[in-house]
Amino acid sequence: MFDTLSLFHFLRPWWLIAVPLVLLLWYLVRRRLDGPTTDTAGLAPHLAEALSVGAHDHRRLHPIDGFACVGVLLALASAGPTWSKLPNPLIANTAPLVVALKVTPSMEEADLAPSRLERARFKISDLIASRAGARTALVAYAGSAHRVAPLTEDANILRPLLEGLTPQAMPVDGDTASRALSPAQDVLTDAETEGAILFVLDDMDPAEAKLFETADPNGTQLIFLTALPPGQSLTQLDRIPNATIVQMTPDDSDLAQLDRAIRSAYVAALGQDDRLQWHDRGRLLAIPAALLVLLWFRRGWTMRWAMVLLLLPLMSTPGQARAEGWRDWFLTPDQQGQIAMNRKEYSAAGGLFQDRYLSGYAKYKAGEYADAATIFAALETPEAAFAEGMTRIRNREYRPAIAAFERALELRPDWPEAEHNLALSKEILEYVETTREQSDTGEDSGIGADDVVFDNEAQRGSDTTIEAAKEGAAAQTADQWISSIDTDMTKFLRSRFLIENQEAEQ
Repeated sequence: MFDTLSLFHFLRPWWLIAVPLVLLLWYLVRRRLDGPTTDTAGLAPHLAEALSVGAHDHRRLHPIDGFACVGVLLALASAGPTWSKLPNPLIANTAPLVVALKVTPSMEEADLAPSRLERARFKISDLIASRAGARTALVAYAGSAHRVAPLTEDANILRPLLEGLTPQAMPVDGDTASRALSPAQDVLTDAETEGAILFVLDDMDPAEAKLFETADPNGTQLIFLTALPPGQSLTQLDRIPNATIVQMTPDDSDLAQLDRAIRSAYVAALGQDDRLQWHDRGRLLAIPAALLVLLWFRRGWTMRWAMVLLLLPLMSTPGQARAEGWRDWFLTPDQQGQIAMNRKEYSAAGGLFQDRYLSGYAKYKAGEYADAATIFAALETPEAAFAEGMTRIRNREYRPAIAAFERALELRPDWPEAEHNLALSKEILEYVETTREQSDTGEDSGIGADDVVFDNEAQRGSDTTIEAAKEGAAAQTADQWISSIDTDMTKFLRSRFLIENQEAEQ
């Protein structure tokens, strides 16, 4: 709440000049209405009161009172009150989140079915699913801490890594949560925005808790999700400044608490990002103003047309108007587009937005990738170039996607997300071309049923599907295949963590 109040301001403060003018007009008219209308000097008091017309009218409401209220509300609405920024939906719909998972033998206790670690995996997976489109990174710690995955929007990348995180994958035994704080903060530093760090743990050494008490999170929201049976808690976490502690629950109430904590970090992150537009909340005041206008339909409530004309400048809204019916009287085209977006009417929103970037994003959400890419390509901003690259990948145009990410890096050098997506696009293109060449030569590419291969007769980039043999020489059951993947991932992570420790010691 206090973060919101600190961000409150007006986008067009010069409209506030109208407030004292409206109040001055109200005072002058009201004073005239409250004044005596008949000269009663020399008359008896009871006769003077009987002859005074409207002597008690000051106790009643007058049309000027409604005019003043409407005028003040419209002036405030035109000033553009705001306390939050519009998110960049192509990058995230919430603050970036780094999940630091404790991976120790104690996490394999079965007092939370099926185990603390398995329950933690379920909760993390559900949290990632609820943050669809948001960036999440993964850090694992025991006696050492390791960055498992950078910030990514793809839950499919994190899921196998989560399954491979077992105590056997950790090269050093122990419980050093403080060591996970540094790599987690490095991830958010590279992202160039404030975010949140979520520790999922079942215990913390008191000495480690003291390190958190003196640590400088540098504006980062610290959240602790405790994997403990009902009735147990970690009191040592209570002394960590500005920390949010959530008890793991059988239902989704813990996820709701986590979502609120992460959203508070999101508000702070948006307030610090100068690239984002402020969200104009003026229309919230226009609604009560419209309701007050209904008072003029009361019998005896009439206004001079001169007073109505004084309201016309205040009723005008900034921006261009379009002939879209009665909605244009109350909402700007961008506001109408946002309403359509909230209703998931993405195609309609693409035609309503005047902001070209938002129009491109709406078409992106509608699956109109070609139109979205054309819009983004015409905008000379790094964010638009990044969005064009994302759109090209969706449309399987990998070479143009590479060019778009390269242009984004030219406009904004050292952008981690653009660098990551550029490298990923090159890997996809290389895989596509290698698969095509292997298909040309008849080599085994390892592609199974329903996988995508590329038509040898068509231009590179077009795709078709082939059917794999139903029975292989060494066919595996689904359970065996999944088990082998989990085992391989655990071995892979352990090897990677061992190499990282060796490099750190050198």
